[in-house]
Parts: sequence; C-alpha cells; structure tokens
Amino acid sequence: MSSAEIPAAHATFLDHALRFLSTDHRLVGVAAAGSFATGTMDEFSDLDLVIAVEPSDVEAVSAERHRIAAEFGPLVAAFTGEHVGEPRLLICLYAGDGDGAPLHVDLKFVALPDVAERVDDLAVLWERDGRVTRALQVGDARFPSPDPQWIEDRFWVWIHYGATKIGRGELFEAVNFIAFLRAQVLGPLILLEAGAQPSGVRRLEAVAPSRAAELRMTVASCDPAGCVRSLHAAVDLYRSLRQSRSPGRVIANQAAEQAAVAYLAAVAHQCGVA
Repeated sequence: MSSAEIPAAHATFLDHALRFLSTDHRLVGVAAAGSFATGTMDEFSDLDLVIAVEPSDVEAVSAERHRIAAEFGPLVAAFTGEHVGEPRLLICLYAGDGDGAPLHVDLKFVALPDVAERVDDLAVLWERDGRVTRALQVGDARFPSPDPQWIEDRFWVWIHYGATKIGRGELFEAVNFIAFLRAQVLGPLILLEAGAQPSGVRRLEAVAPSRAAELRMTVASCDPAGCVRSLHAAVDLYRSLRQSRSPGRVIANQAAEQAAVAYLAAVAHQCGVA
C-alpha cells in the first residue's frame, strides 16, 4: 500500500515503530501481513507486523518484547499468543491520540530464516541490506485450505453432536457449536468457492453476498426452535457447498448422513419444532 492509502493513525504508528526498530542492531527488518499486504486496510484494520531478528539474538529480544512494544506509543495492554498457538506473537492495544480510536497491533518476533514460513504474503517495510527480501524468496505463502474429504468424514458426526445438545437443552452449547460449523466448515468452503482465502468468515459478506444470505440462516437464537432451524440450515448449506466445490471428488458417507439427519428430525419433533 502507498502511504496515502494507510489510515492516518496506522501511518503515524508505523512511522514511530520503524524509526525505533531501525536503531536496534539485533533486528534485521520489518514486514507487514494481513490487510496491509493485501491493500485492503481501513480504519478498522489491525496492524500485523513480523519483526525479523538475528538468530543469535532471538532469546534476548523475546525477553524484551513488552519493553520494545512500549516504545511505539501509549501501550495499554499486551499479551502473548499461546491461545492461538503462536507464543512468538505479542498482541498489543495502543491508546489513540486525543479522541482517536485505540489501535490493535500484532507484533511477531521471529528469527530471520523463519520469516519464510508464512500463511500470508508479506510487504517489507524496512530491512537491512535486503536480507528479509532474500529470506522470503525461500518459499511461498501457503494459507491452510480445508480438505473437503476431511470435512465430510466428520460433518455428520458433528451434526449428531449438535442435535444431542439441543435435545438435552444445552442451548448455549448448541449455539456455540453452530458457530463452530460456520467458522471451520461453512465459511471456509464459501470463501473457497468465491476464490478467496478461506479464513473463517472474514469479509464473507463482501466476497460472497448471496452465500452470506444463506449463511445468515445458520445464526441460531438461544431456544430449541432456533437451534433446530439453524442446524437444518447448516445441513442444507453444506450439501450445496459439497456439490459445488467437489462434485464427484468427495466420497459421501451416506449412512452417517441419513442417521444424523434422521436424528435431528427426531430431536426437532421431541422439541415440538415443525
């Protein structure tokens, strides 16, 4: 992205951060991922920064991550990313200037060779002697793509699980489970169908508006009727996506499908849902 396309708060933060980082001899460069790299940044975007570190200095720099992050602006909260499987990540929130909105910034400190292992394309913002650019040439970005057969082998067991939660009256668990189906199955398959990166349900409304209308039917209210109807909608949408994405390539488990759908119908009847 050009500087003119970056929101002012993000541009100001980057200017401060890059000035500071470039003075630390242990650091090799900084690259941006996410919406910065794809040119889709807006005022609501996070900043996702990958900071390349000399391999011999990774341990020392990691120990100083909070101090380093505090140099970039008014840091009001920061914690590491073990909950998303990435302990190298420091997730930060910075207070806005004046009446400005707070800014979410992800800082991932990695050894220089490790920048090649990435799921997103990166835009190099600053580097020493082209070293980050050369490191990125080792491999391509690879975002994990859902395996349609892997999903089929599990989907009907999941539908049965959701129906049992409705039948038992664990409605919060049922609502949460249907959200899991949206994020892990339906959303990624819709985005793949649209030729987009299968990242959960991110930007799905804009990328696939007609499918978004179908997906909206899977949003459950916290009552038996709402959960049953949403789970039925998930089944219908999955069947459509299975045919659209992989006709003839996925071996459907018809026995599991029939059993799960019949059980869902029985639970619906038990709950008095037409």
